[in-house]
Amino acid sequence: MTQTGTLLLLFFLLCLAGIVISAITPERKNPLSLSVIASIASAILVWLSGGILLRGHAYSLPLWTLAPFGHLSLEINRLSAFFLCVTGIVFLPVSIFSAGYLPRYQERYSLKTFSIFYYLLLASISLTFMAGDIFTFFIGWEAMSILSYFLVNFEHDKEQSTRAGLTMLLMSEAGALAALVAFLIIASVSTGMSFEALRAGAGALGREACWAVFLLSFFGFGVKAGLVPVSTWLHRAHPAAPGNVSAILSGVILNMGIYGILKVNLDILPAAGTGKGLIVMIVGTLSALAGILYATPENDMKKMLAHSSVENMGITTAGLGAGLVFASTGHAVLAGLALIASLYHMANHSMYKSLLFLGAGTVDATLGHRDMDRMGGLIRLMPWTAFAFLIGALSIAALPPFNGFVSEWLTFQSLLQCSVLSSRAVKIVFALCGAGLALTAALAVTCFVKAFAMNFLGKARSKAAETVKKVRRSMTVPMLILAIVCFLMGILPTYIIPVIDHTVQPYVHTSTLNQLVPPFFTAGKGNEVLPKAFVSDFHKLGAQIGSQALPGRGLVIMHRGGKKNPVIFAMSPSYTVVVLFLLLGGCFILIRLLTRRRAVARRPAWDGGVRVLLPEMTYTATGFSNPVRVIFNGIFKPTTVLNSREAIHRHFQSAIKREQVETHLVDRIFGRPVIRGGRALANWLGRMHTGRVNAYAAYVLGALLVVLLVQMLLF
Repeated sequence: MTQTGTLLLLFFLLCLAGIVISAITPERKNPLSLSVIASIASAILVWLSGGILLRGHAYSLPLWTLAPFGHLSLEINRLSAFFLCVTGIVFLPVSIFSAGYLPRYQERYSLKTFSIFYYLLLASISLTFMAGDIFTFFIGWEAMSILSYFLVNFEHDKEQSTRAGLTMLLMSEAGALAALVAFLIIASVSTGMSFEALRAGAGALGREACWAVFLLSFFGFGVKAGLVPVSTWLHRAHPAAPGNVSAILSGVILNMGIYGILKVNLDILPAAGTGKGLIVMIVGTLSALAGILYATPENDMKKMLAHSSVENMGITTAGLGAGLVFASTGHAVLAGLALIASLYHMANHSMYKSLLFLGAGTVDATLGHRDMDRMGGLIRLMPWTAFAFLIGALSIAALPPFNGFVSEWLTFQSLLQCSVLSSRAVKIVFALCGAGLALTAALAVTCFVKAFAMNFLGKARSKAAETVKKVRRSMTVPMLILAIVCFLMGILPTYIIPVIDHTVQPYVHTSTLNQLVPPFFTAGKGNEVLPKAFVSDFHKLGAQIGSQALPGRGLVIMHRGGKKNPVIFAMSPSYTVVVLFLLLGGCFILIRLLTRRRAVARRPAWDGGVRVLLPEMTYTATGFSNPVRVIFNGIFKPTTVLNSREAIHRHFQSAIKREQVETHLVDRIFGRPVIRGGRALANWLGRMHTGRVNAYAAYVLGALLVVLLVQMLLF
């Protein structure tokens, strides 16, 4: 047995052992056993997938033969290995976090049940990514959907959890059914149900069938990815789920939707023509805008992060759409650049969003609520949580030197390359999508400045925020691990881009590496990819600094052009962070030198003549985001559901009460018409229930005649 096979067997055996141990271990010891076993299993998953990513050798394992479905198998190529690696990296700190987080549910809910579902979820997600045929894929997919429902509905005595879990399950099943139909359309012209057979037979599909496969797979898997207009389950499920489950929902399960879209439209049946790519890009941009518009004014921490997940999946999808457009127009290098940016952003989102959800879970477990209007000043009592949350906020706001900056910058750069396209209409779509993503990026900064400042800075605005209990180390350490990962992915992109380039290379049929990460470290040492004059100019600028101590191609990201424009764009987060630390260190030393002879006097702050500044008088999260709410009021369109006036006299009123409820844009545009149509159809069908046996017999006879007529016409 190969090393990959041994690790694969060990992974599933650990999941099985975890299930057995969870069933026989006392409730109070379940969080610790879950933390240890699931962390080891996650580390093995990272080791297994990392080996395939670095070596490039795909792994295939035949399983069984089932007469209706053919040969079942497991297949791990670089694309699935990339998603498995991200899954393992997220599950590792989340599993450690569970040791300190889960005891809050003890004696109220079954921790044994939670642990069993947790192991099964990890195994089912991994099985889905490893599947080599339709049957195995949907076995893993359905298991993942059902187990996600159980974990979201863990606090089953709360109506909010039950309704959120059911909404998520129903939408997931509807999307899975659409995706299954897409697979079956391809299977109808293939010799089997394995992905290899689907790839071989997909070319026989006609134009109409290809469009049907694209639309069914994109919107079917788009449900799981949280794309507009099928994203309404997301902001309901996250607040209802436990904090560690929310981290997995955003950090792993949303990625499965992206994986499904890529599997069908890049691996099995590459999308031909610009139309499909433009649809993907437009939907991604609209998802990003809708997500951040609802995240910015939201005061519930987990709801805000849920809407933000829609935003980030939208950015990922927009990059994917740009890649499909460039690939269909013959610009392979630009297609590779856009796909690298898309997958890089997806991986980045998994890291910082998991970190932020763990932070929100820590705050919720400590304070007992998630309302940002009633927080403030937590940095004094939860310094390590605040520090980790700050790193996550800077990362998701795409500020250097953290990971969100690199992937968003690459996404914008890929959209700006639309000038090479010949169609003016396509260029206009690219420009509009770029403008939409720019607005999204600006609002994201506003959103997460509010998230950190209103939670951790200023004065405590509630009794709970003044008396925070000490946070367990098992909850802060995982957040710090993810914070370090965010920092490293931000300053070392030239080591991550080659891995993603090798992942997308089979689908764009070229390598983008030499055009995106020039080998400045190895130029002149047997590597003559770059012109000597070009290398000399950049060596003078310091592009070779670090070559004696660091391996790899270099620390510069650069898109090379032609003779007239040799450098289209260039940047180096690695050198940037060094300069940033030097500037900050220099400023610190200068201030210390200028103030060393001055005694620091501490006096009460002047508050505009007010003797005591009460917490109620300070800036709240609602006040901070109110300008965004006012500017985009035409999109939010809140409705007044209560307007009661109690009059003391005809000319006097003692109180005016108004309560406003916002209906989500997607629910308002898509949900309500569907519900109204469903009710109208149900009412119309209800008229058929006359209570007369003769009428029911006539219905049966009519249905039989229709079936016979259809059979005669088709066969």
